[in-house]
Amino acid sequence: MPLRTSYQIRRASLSKKRKRYILLSALFVVLFFASLRIFYLQNTELVPSKGGTYIEGSVGMLQPLNPWYTVTNDVNRDIVSLVFAGLQRYNPLTESIVDDLATVAANETNTVYTATLRDNVFWHDHTPENPHPVTAEDVLFTFNAIQSEAFSNSLLRQNFSNVDIEQIDEKTVRFTLPESYIYFPSNLTIGLLPKRSFEGLDVSQFQQALDFAYNPIGAGPYKFKGSVQTELSTEVTLVRFSEYTAQNYHLESIVFRIFPDYRTLLFDLRNLQGVRLVPSNDKGTPLVPSRFLPIKYSLPQYVALYLNLDRGVLSDERLRLALQLGTDKNTILKEIHQEKRVDTPLLELEQNDWRFDYSVDSARGALFQSDWNLPEKMRLQELLEFRDANLLGVLDSPAVSLLKDSAVLVLSGSIVDVGSTSGSRINTFPLQADETNSGTWRIALPMYGKDGLKIGLNRLQLINDAEQLIDTAYVQIYDNQIDYDKAIEEQKLLEEFVLERKKPEGQQQITVNDLYLDGQFMRRKKESDPTEIRINNRGEKLSLTLLTSPTPPEYTAIAKMIKDQWLELGVHVSVEIPESYEQFEQRMIARDYDVLLFGQSLLDNLDSYPYWHSSGIQSLSTENDRLAIDAYNLSQYASLEADILLERIRATTDEAKRNAALKDLQSVLNKDIPAIVLYSPTYTFAYHEDVKGVNIGKPALHSDRFLVLNNWFVREERKFTNNTHWLDYPFWLTKAVFWFL
Repeated sequence: MPLRTSYQIRRASLSKKRKRYILLSALFVVLFFASLRIFYLQNTELVPSKGGTYIEGSVGMLQPLNPWYTVTNDVNRDIVSLVFAGLQRYNPLTESIVDDLATVAANETNTVYTATLRDNVFWHDHTPENPHPVTAEDVLFTFNAIQSEAFSNSLLRQNFSNVDIEQIDEKTVRFTLPESYIYFPSNLTIGLLPKRSFEGLDVSQFQQALDFAYNPIGAGPYKFKGSVQTELSTEVTLVRFSEYTAQNYHLESIVFRIFPDYRTLLFDLRNLQGVRLVPSNDKGTPLVPSRFLPIKYSLPQYVALYLNLDRGVLSDERLRLALQLGTDKNTILKEIHQEKRVDTPLLELEQNDWRFDYSVDSARGALFQSDWNLPEKMRLQELLEFRDANLLGVLDSPAVSLLKDSAVLVLSGSIVDVGSTSGSRINTFPLQADETNSGTWRIALPMYGKDGLKIGLNRLQLINDAEQLIDTAYVQIYDNQIDYDKAIEEQKLLEEFVLERKKPEGQQQITVNDLYLDGQFMRRKKESDPTEIRINNRGEKLSLTLLTSPTPPEYTAIAKMIKDQWLELGVHVSVEIPESYEQFEQRMIARDYDVLLFGQSLLDNLDSYPYWHSSGIQSLSTENDRLAIDAYNLSQYASLEADILLERIRATTDEAKRNAALKDLQSVLNKDIPAIVLYSPTYTFAYHEDVKGVNIGKPALHSDRFLVLNNWFVREERKFTNNTHWLDYPFWLTKAVFWFL
């Protein structure tokens, strides 16, 4: 092996030093950047950043985008809630009305509300070259149009009835109310419209302004970019409006994809980040897609059975109480997979009321005191009356008798009781003295003939020679052995009942509930016997017409359950479901029902005035065009006490007094029972896990989830915290080294 030269030795030594230097340098660089990263991670946090697109799928149909005509279209409401803005808006996180385009101040009596527009508020078509600010003229134009008799949305017009609106200056508008109304700010959340876009149009033509409706101009946080029709859906795109400064929004654009049904929506699920309303399976479990997060929520709504108090049959409070007690809400909710039971239409109050818990026995007890009785009770009362009549007085007649062909019914009695047989008679047949001269009379009452006995009930009247009624008796005549035997058994059962009635309550072996009317004869009730329909003293059956809407399908299921539950009480229910919603609405407006199964929404202010104040009663007329579609009192309920309390609740600003009035109103409604409130629907919204900051709070409308869209984001960035920046790195590193050493 050859010896290495000194040059080679020196070169090898330098090579080792170079490698050591390179390794140390590399280690230093790694440690430096590692420490930088640690410093960065320890002193920064992830925060939302601007940008990105949120794409949401929904099922429905897109209609013209005008905030005034979207009352029943939830798809439109979603879009309108972002394109248009009002003077105020509802905040579902705080459950309060807050300022939006304006600040609103009320006077001490809540009769004058002054709205002042914020600075630098613009419409979506605003440009530096063609400025278009929101002005008091736009505000005045919006609300004057709503007040116009030509305005087609009477539901909205009613909110501004008798309100005086005046412009104070370029930024200020004053609303003067005829009386105190603390919920008025909720009416100011309606989206404003630009006066310039509707110049030259009559108010009655606003709904036909399709150029505006399909290319709307609002002042909300997002402006309309366009809509396209794809193979699967209608697609509407909104982009962030940079001039909207009331809130800071992160998402750059929002895309609404509107599908004809949920199955089609699922085909395109990979392109969606949200699903507006998620349906449920047969077990009530929401069909939430994979990697989507569900949010269950309810709105200030309730579904109820409205009892039409204009119908005479429902004027009986005891009947209404029985229907309330005989409605098994828990079973209904279980069957339709709903969770939130409601016992009062006043949603501000506690909902669980034990007084309205389901009880068939209590319901029957209420009906026992009413004018409506089961046929067996009516038969029992009749038999008891006949029995008492036969036992009292001097006329001794059997309760039942079997007579065939030309047979006669022989009766006898004391002549002393009638004074003389001469001129005395039973009905039209004269009495005859007994041939034995025993001081008795006898008579043979024939079958048939003009005044003879008839098959069935016969009334026998004993009349003396002075034409005075001495006594009355009743006899049931039968001409066949089978009916006669049943009648005898009925009389035995009657005697047992009379004996049992003398015992203390709770120890009786036979009560009315143990009896059953089988044909024309009463017998003991069997478990297999159905409940008979109740009748009144005139023989009229207790039958109610229940009207409901063809949608949603849950209403049909509920109606059928109500029919079965009330049948147990002896109430016949005829369920009527029109083929179309338009047909249903016509009948609802005309109050063409005994009972209406329908849902109502209180919106954000929970104001019950429109639904229970007597001013909301439908003034029925033979002319349908005179019927008001904004008559919300679906029970035709009129109560002076309730009216006073509803007016007080609207007027007072004192929370304690308002709560006291609400509880008093609850007591009045509990007593009068104009409706049977069932439940508040629960809904499910789902969003992809990549979407952050989603918290919808307590919305009043489905679209209210977008009132907090400013918190949503799909992009993040890191920012230094606690006023830290990169210049603090050397100090942080020094502390780290000292701590390590």
